[in-house]
Amino acid sequence: MDSSKNTQEDWLQNIKTERDEIRVRMHLAAADLHDEWEELEKRWEHLKSKSRDVGEAASESAEDVGVALELLAEEMKAGYRRIRQRMH
Repeated sequence: MDSSKNTQEDWLQNIKTERDEIRVRMHLAAADLHDEWEELEKRWEHLKSKSRDVGEAASESAEDVGVALELLAEEMKAGYRRIRQRMH
């Protein structure tokens, strides 16, 4: 009976340890996702601002800015995909 109690205590401790480790990882992942989200939000505001500027710029320089905005938009879409995948 004593060995069965030790076994039960062992697996309970193992489960508790696993649970605690997962809790810490979830917290860290949530913080990491939050940081990535905040960075994307800053870039979103920048993208909106610059896209307004494109409409007001001369056609030659607007083309250069437009290409840069397309690259930024693709980077942001990839960032949002990473966040969505990590949430599942």
